[in-house]
Amino acid sequence: MAQETSPLSGLFKNGADRLVLLGKHHHALMKGYVDGFIDETAFSDQTLKKLIAARIVWRPDEQQPLMLRPLVSELIASMVADESRRQINADVAEKLEQIRIKVQSWRDAYYKGDYSIAERQMQRLVELVHDLSGQFEEAIDSLWHRLNNDFGFVSTLNEKINENKRAQNQVRRLLDGLDLIVFHELIEFAENNSSLRKILVSQLQLRVSLHHSSLLAVQQRLVDLMAKFRQQQSRTLLVTNMAAFLHQHPHYQPASYSERREVPDVFNIASPLSLHASISLDRTVDRQVMAEMLLALPRASAIPSPVPKNAGSVIPPIDEEVAARQVALKMDVEDFYVFAAGQSGPVSALHYLTENHLNWDGEIWLYQVITEFQSLPLTDKPRFWQRCDERQASPVNDLRIISDVIIGVRGK
Repeated sequence: MAQETSPLSGLFKNGADRLVLLGKHHHALMKGYVDGFIDETAFSDQTLKKLIAARIVWRPDEQQPLMLRPLVSELIASMVADESRRQINADVAEKLEQIRIKVQSWRDAYYKGDYSIAERQMQRLVELVHDLSGQFEEAIDSLWHRLNNDFGFVSTLNEKINENKRAQNQVRRLLDGLDLIVFHELIEFAENNSSLRKILVSQLQLRVSLHHSSLLAVQQRLVDLMAKFRQQQSRTLLVTNMAAFLHQHPHYQPASYSERREVPDVFNIASPLSLHASISLDRTVDRQVMAEMLLALPRASAIPSPVPKNAGSVIPPIDEEVAARQVALKMDVEDFYVFAAGQSGPVSALHYLTENHLNWDGEIWLYQVITEFQSLPLTDKPRFWQRCDERQASPVNDLRIISDVIIGVRGK
């Protein structure tokens, strides 16, 4: 009888300890329920650790104060019949509808100038958003608890498949709930208010991303556990069947598998040994025998590889048409520099290309102009100056695009 009630003793003790914590710190916890946050100065560090470990209070993120867990808040709201916080329907769609109503209430109070009511509505809105995120966090924690306890201690494959199916269904329901949170609608609903955007978009989107990552880790854990269970199941079946066979044949004696010609695959898992042999030159008595064996070995006919009479060039041939175009481009650029040297002012490379009706692509032409300027002799290069007209690719990309090249002659 003691063994039957022993599993409940730990549950009873944990529940009793948590109820004692609630009763011992009832005044500060109820004040946190009314204010919307927990005053950490009212507790010692050890007490705060106990409350967090008991899942009574939590911190939604590093920038937020401690708050009551959503389930604890719902419990208090149900006991005191607080209809402003009492959650009749915990569905995600219902929670989103409540968030929209609170935002509209805050907007109406703010536009009327009732700032105290607007602040209270904003506090309720923050609690609703944290409660929405906390519901998913509680469900994911419950799913991890199922994987680490119920899923890991089943005996048959059918029970494992059923547990896997239940866990997959719960993951699917959570993903469907996360899909109901449409952020472009929340962005439109928040309009240009920075506080609403921070609550409804920035913080909620961060929490939803973390929930998606957690659910992905849960799915990977499910696959790993299922694969590991199948490996253990195959080994268990092998040992169980062997034990049943020995039970049916108690006088069975396994034969020496090393003496059999065909070894079963289940035992023939060792890699074969490769035997190496070499001539022992230190045995003088075997020299005559080894010499006769070497003479008896057939000689390999060495056929020399044919050598070509005229070795071809390893340099790939250059297309004559491409080479001719490169020479023509270089000559046109040189003519451009000669033209620029005779002008009193700066000359645009693209303007010269258009005026002279040269059949070159603009980018290729500018690239050749820049290359020619860099390859000028040291005696001629100081006579010219070069300026590149650049523009930024986009407001978010610092890439500089050259739109034109200006060449001018320095004054003496």
